[in-house]
Amino acid sequence: MPDIMSNPIRILADHLVNQIAAGEVVERPAAVIKELIENSLDAGCGQIEIDIEQGGVKRLRVRDDGCGIPREQLELALSRHATSKVAELADLEAVATLGFRGEALPSIASVSRLTLTSRAEEDAENAWEVSVGADGRLISPRPAAHPRGTSVDVRDLFFNTPARRKFLRTEKTEFDHIEQVVRRVALARPEIGIQLRHNGKGVLSLGASGGDEARVLERLDRLLGKGFGEQSLAVDESAVDLRLYGWVMRPAFSRSQPDQQFFYVNGRMVRDKLVTHAVRQAFSDVLHHARHPAYVLFLQTPSRLVDVNVHPAKHEVRFRESRQVHDFIYRALHRRLSQGTLGSEEEPADASPRVEHSETPGEPLFEPTSGGASAVTTPRPRTGARSGAFAPNDRVRDSRQNYQSDLAFQRPPPNERILASATEPRGEVGAEPEPESEAAPRQSMPPLGFALGQLNGVYLLAQAVDGLILVDIHAAHERIGYERLKRAWKTDDVVRQPLLVPVSVQVAPREAELFEAHAESIARLGLVVDRIDAGSLVVREVPALLRQADMERMLRDLIADLSEHGRSTRLEEAIDAVLATLACHTSVRANRRLTLDEMNGLLREMERVERIDQCNHGRPTWVKLTHEELDRLFLRGR
Repeated sequence: MPDIMSNPIRILADHLVNQIAAGEVVERPAAVIKELIENSLDAGCGQIEIDIEQGGVKRLRVRDDGCGIPREQLELALSRHATSKVAELADLEAVATLGFRGEALPSIASVSRLTLTSRAEEDAENAWEVSVGADGRLISPRPAAHPRGTSVDVRDLFFNTPARRKFLRTEKTEFDHIEQVVRRVALARPEIGIQLRHNGKGVLSLGASGGDEARVLERLDRLLGKGFGEQSLAVDESAVDLRLYGWVMRPAFSRSQPDQQFFYVNGRMVRDKLVTHAVRQAFSDVLHHARHPAYVLFLQTPSRLVDVNVHPAKHEVRFRESRQVHDFIYRALHRRLSQGTLGSEEEPADASPRVEHSETPGEPLFEPTSGGASAVTTPRPRTGARSGAFAPNDRVRDSRQNYQSDLAFQRPPPNERILASATEPRGEVGAEPEPESEAAPRQSMPPLGFALGQLNGVYLLAQAVDGLILVDIHAAHERIGYERLKRAWKTDDVVRQPLLVPVSVQVAPREAELFEAHAESIARLGLVVDRIDAGSLVVREVPALLRQADMERMLRDLIADLSEHGRSTRLEEAIDAVLATLACHTSVRANRRLTLDEMNGLLREMERVERIDQCNHGRPTWVKLTHEELDRLFLRGR
């Protein structure tokens, strides 16, 4: 162990200071690319060219067409804590640029052989070039050939810090990290054209979108996989000082890894636990717990409300009103996911009336309609080739003569108050539509059309204006039942179950104080907990639906959430899980034969329910085959 007491205190040399600072800013070649691209974006560029050799270890060059750096400021640009973006503390608190510390270029120059070439508008005759020698000394600016803009050429990264170089991975791994950085920037700034080359070979070539939405979606597909734009939901929600926009993939297209989650705050890519928690909560009951949502989201907020100066690499931010931001993100995504594919939260116009009798004995599963597919004149197909394919009076009949219906739907027992209220009939479904004439508008058909029949006792087939609808009957009914149960639970008084033997939980005094501050709001959900001394909590009553749950574990999880996020949804999630199980067990099973009236009743009910696109486990409840897709399947029009 070195004897530090015998060494005098002294001021470190500037070059050594920069090398130490580089340890925070320059972790690997990808970090260099990130800093240089951010400088290009701050310079107002429209095109960026990136050349990489040997994974960035041998060479990295970033070239842009931004505003450039005047000759007299080139040497300052390579000086530590020299920047044009911040002049006083007030500027730092309202910084809107990606870079602002003046650390990146000198830090990179201290661990590489760096050359900076730039031409500003005022340098009409030629560009100027400045470089850093192996000893860290600046070489005076000299004339160079370069168009308007800036190039930063970084060679032999970590040549003078061999210990850091030993920790680098393979060439492929390092380039993969670089490519990820470039892709994140490309997603955030579609108006910027980007070229990426590795060892002289083109890897990525993205043209500027020019504000064209179609080209933006095309870029999404290129960067995140074909179909991302088509299978995503556009988000654009605003509140006071907050705006969230971008795209989220439909829950049915979730991923096994969180590898396509991109969140930007004022144009800056960030990783934030608060944001992740809000997004995950919005997807809570449409996504399987082992799956991950995919999204590209942008949050805009005044710079004064977010602190970006809390991490050396600026990966993390701190919101002044974190609870408000969390709730805003959750509500915005929850609302968009609730709208789903049908496109509106408003209830659609009902298409069929309620009748008093069903075609078959027994109680109907859904409010029946008077006609179904056989009694409604559907719109004519778009082309003569389809004429007769789904003729108005054709009824698709099940080919199985020995249809099993032992698993008939059973109404819940009367002693289950919540279940009973959730399955009460909703009343009149609507008025019967007049049969359409050939000139009647297609818009009069409901979004999910009218039923044609069942397939294998599992799927429902329906004809809509623009194609064929296939519904997973069990999954759709499960979602309908789940949403009804949730409504009943939230509108009725919470049923509590007193514990004969209260559960005592020992926690830290700080944790007990934290829980006590939220005890009243938690009690409204049915969990009654008393604090009996500094570090002891006693559970006296629990929600009736959770009477079999491990209350000690639940309490500790609640405290952990309150400590980290300032709120907890553990109770709601546990209750929702029980309701989801109940909805699953009370849903129509396979091989239950439905009448056409019941099928149409299911379709109309689906059009009313939020989040109907997925069942409680995240599986799709229905899909549509458009006329164009059907034509392609049968090679028509070729």
